[in-house]
Amino acid sequence: MQKSFRRVEFQRVYFYAALCVCTPAMAQQYPAQPIRAVVGYAAGGGADGMIRAISNELSEALGQPVIIDNRPGGGTMIATQLVANSKPDGYTMYVADPALIFNPYLLPKVPYDALRDFAPVVAVTVSSSSMLVVHPSFPAKSVKELVAMARAQPGKLNYASGGNSTLPHILTEMMNYEAKINLAHVPYKSTGLAIYAATAGEVPIAAGGLFAVKGLADTGKLRPLAIASAKRSPMMPQVPTFAESGWPMIDGASYRGLLLPAATPRDAILKLNAATNKVLQIAAVRKRFTDTDGDVLGGTPEEYGKIIRAELDKWGKVIRNSGIKVE
Repeated sequence: MQKSFRRVEFQRVYFYAALCVCTPAMAQQYPAQPIRAVVGYAAGGGADGMIRAISNELSEALGQPVIIDNRPGGGTMIATQLVANSKPDGYTMYVADPALIFNPYLLPKVPYDALRDFAPVVAVTVSSSSMLVVHPSFPAKSVKELVAMARAQPGKLNYASGGNSTLPHILTEMMNYEAKINLAHVPYKSTGLAIYAATAGEVPIAAGGLFAVKGLADTGKLRPLAIASAKRSPMMPQVPTFAESGWPMIDGASYRGLLLPAATPRDAILKLNAATNKVLQIAAVRKRFTDTDGDVLGGTPEEYGKIIRAELDKWGKVIRNSGIKVE
C-alpha cells in the first residue's frame, strides 16, 4: 500500500516537473496556428491593400497562414471592437488606419480606447495621398470651381468616401468647414466601392487614396482635382495640392499598422514585429508600397505607440477646432 502511494506521488511530481519544463517551450512555439488579420473595410482601399501587400511574405516568415478577415461597418468599429474583445493570444490582430484615431473625437460613444485596449506591434506605412476626384462629366475642373458650385447649391452635391472616420472623409469635411460649403457625405464600405460609385456616376464626387484612383484617372474615367499632401505626387504630377488650390490646411498623413489586443504576451508581440520588419525589407514588398505612393516604416512596438499618441493629439485638436461630427 505504501509502495503504491509512493508510486502515485512520484508520478504526480514527475507530471508537474514535465509540465514546468514544457511550458517555456510551448511559449516559444508562437505562432502555432493561423493568424487572423481583421480589416474594418470591404476588400479594396488602403488598409485592405496594405495587409494584402505583405500577407504572403508574412505567412512565410511566421510559418503560419495570415488570413485576412474583412469586417466592414460601423466606421470600422465592428472590426475594432472584435479585436479589442478577442483573446489576447497573438492570433487576432487589427489592421489599423486613421479611423482608429478619428473615431474617439467624431462619435459620441466609442467602445474602445486606442491606447488602453491595444498593444502596438509595428507601423507599416505612411502616405499622404488622399485625393478629391469627380466624374468626367462633372462641370468643375478645379477645387475653386467645385467650391463655387457648392456655394451656389448648398447641400445638393454628394461625395463618396470609403466610410465614416476615414482620412478622405475627414479631409473633405475640413474643406466643407473651411470653405463654408456643404458637400453631402455618402459613406461606402470601402474606398474601392466609393471610387467605383463615382466612376459609375452614382455620385459626382469622391475622396480616396491615390492607390484606388490612379488607374481610373489615367484612363479618363475620373478627373482628379487635388491631392491632400505637402507636395505633388511624382506618380500624378499633374494633380495640384490642396495648398496650391487655395486650401493649405487640407493636408494629412495616413499611418497604417498592426495592433494586437492589450495583454497579449510580449513574446508574441515581438515575434510578429520581427517578422513584419523582415518582410518590409524585401525589395518587392517595398516596391508595392512605393508604387502606390506609400513610404515603408517598420520599427519597434514602442515607436508605433508614440505615433499613435502623437496622431491622437494632432487630430483631436483638428477635429475639435473644425467642429466636424459624424451623424
